[in-house]
Amino acid sequence: MSDVRPSGVGVGTVLKEWGRIGCIGFGGPPTHIAMLRELCVQRRKWLDDKAFEDAVAACNLLPGPASTQLAIFCAWHVRGRLGAVVGGFAFIAPGLVAILALSALFLAGSPPLWVDGAGAGAGAAVAAVALHAGAGLIQPSWRRSTHRWRWVAYLAVGFAGVALVGPWLVLLLLACGLVEVAAQRVRRRSGTTAGAHLSPLLAAGAFGGAALLPLAWVALKVGALSYGGGFVIIPLMQSDAVDRYGWMTDAQFLNAVALGQITPGPVVHTVAAVGYAAAGVGGGLLAAAVAFSPSFAFVLLGAHRFDRLRGNPTVRAFLDGAGPAAIGSILGSVIPLAAALTDWWQYAVMAGAAVLLLAARRGVVTTLLCAAVAGVVFTLAGG
Repeated sequence: MSDVRPSGVGVGTVLKEWGRIGCIGFGGPPTHIAMLRELCVQRRKWLDDKAFEDAVAACNLLPGPASTQLAIFCAWHVRGRLGAVVGGFAFIAPGLVAILALSALFLAGSPPLWVDGAGAGAGAAVAAVALHAGAGLIQPSWRRSTHRWRWVAYLAVGFAGVALVGPWLVLLLLACGLVEVAAQRVRRRSGTTAGAHLSPLLAAGAFGGAALLPLAWVALKVGALSYGGGFVIIPLMQSDAVDRYGWMTDAQFLNAVALGQITPGPVVHTVAAVGYAAAGVGGGLLAAAVAFSPSFAFVLLGAHRFDRLRGNPTVRAFLDGAGPAAIGSILGSVIPLAAALTDWWQYAVMAGAAVLLLAARRGVVTTLLCAAVAGVVFTLAGG
């Protein structure tokens, strides 16, 4: 990956262009990647196609929000470390401001009736969105897998882990990754599949863990220890935010997830809504700072080594284990998300959202807005 940067690109240009994407980047990582490609490859020609594809691949190997890391990397390529900081902040800030403002409205103790209905409607669709997200990750992960039965085992462990280990789920994801690293190393050394028999024993070790830290630890798990796409943050946060620390109710957590989907920028902004529920605006800013700091660190300290990262067999082996487990945890989160619904009409909205996403192939933002409108209608009608 070339370390040669375009000349004559000012910090103001980075602030404007990355800020524009941060303001209109609705739709999650696919939208962000497309907008960054249009800016950096097609319109400005700051990177060529191969360099951009290599950057996408390298960011997908890192834990945390891949599209945020890609935005920071592209800014680093254009204007160095200062550009990375400015571009990353410009990409993150608009959505962060929006979700904190919406959190003040939707997570208030006594919101207006229509706001309550919109939150209940959008929250009802979250389980369907999680199902859609997990299902969309299965096929590409399965195609990449070279050890199919272990892939199925990791998926099952991640699915069960949502219910069995709760706030310690991150340890389970790490353990599955380490199991696969060990198994592939044994296979390479011995030429046999003997290492595969270590998997169940090593994965079981993840069910133990130490005491968790509060908000900063929850945010750190989201930013530095999450694998498998943005939606893995749901099972990583739900048990802590609702059950362990009691920062929010199940309904408020569903609202927070929905807000993270309908605001521009990365889905990880959801952690700011959780932080707001825990400690107001200061808590939201702290959670966001902790969650996004690893993304900046990965790029600022290691961007020049991204080409080596893509070809590192240990990193790829780790993701061969952690990735399917993360997908399983996303699918497993559907159960507690659906169980958190309280009104009959919310189940109807959830079913309708599933049809829109899986059968009609509508976008997540469109689906959540439709669910919010349905929630307002049901609530004002006395539902």
